[in-house]
Amino acid sequence: MRNIPAFSRFLKTVSFCNSTIVNFTNLANDAQVKRTTVYEYFEILKDTLILHELPAWDKPKKRKPIVSSKYYFLDIGLARILQNRTFTPGSPEFGEALETFFMHELMAYRDYKIAEPLHYWRSLSGFEVDFILGDHTAIEVKAKNNITSQDLKSLAILSEKKFETLRVCIPRKKRRRIKNIEIIPYKNFLQELWSGTYR
Repeated sequence: MRNIPAFSRFLKTVSFCNSTIVNFTNLANDAQVKRTTVYEYFEILKDTLILHELPAWDKPKKRKPIVSSKYYFLDIGLARILQNRTFTPGSPEFGEALETFFMHELMAYRDYKIAEPLHYWRSLSGFEVDFILGDHTAIEVKAKNNITSQDLKSLAILSEKKFETLRVCIPRKKRRRIKNIEIIPYKNFLQELWSGTYR
């Protein structure tokens, strides 16, 4: 017999894991289900395309990377409803929503245009870059207008790998370049992405 209440608790709990690295033990405890059941539920959500898995990029050897995947709901609106939250500009939730939007744009671009892998990167010391397209383009999504050197730190560290392109996408403001990192308003970035600039 199917345990609908357990799955319902799991679904609400996992919605708060959108765009994050999932701790399956903590998730099982919060949802009050067995860890093995959580794995089964994740497979159901992936098979039905409700969740998309973003694997870790493990190429850097100088800074040992985390190898656990991140997960994104097929629609940020679904995560919002399950979380019973609104995503207003300037809030952490808005940043999560913007990152999820870019995840799906990059997935579509990958599937329709280039058939290259899509990853994220995070070091054991906590440096993280949202997306790695192929082995050539690193993309960090920022839901803010004023970019500081702190916002660029993870990309700067990743530049040790001699990436061809390093990008920061932001909602508004004009395009500019800081060292080898290019800051691009998100509309411009998406236009260039679909025109084949990043290959």
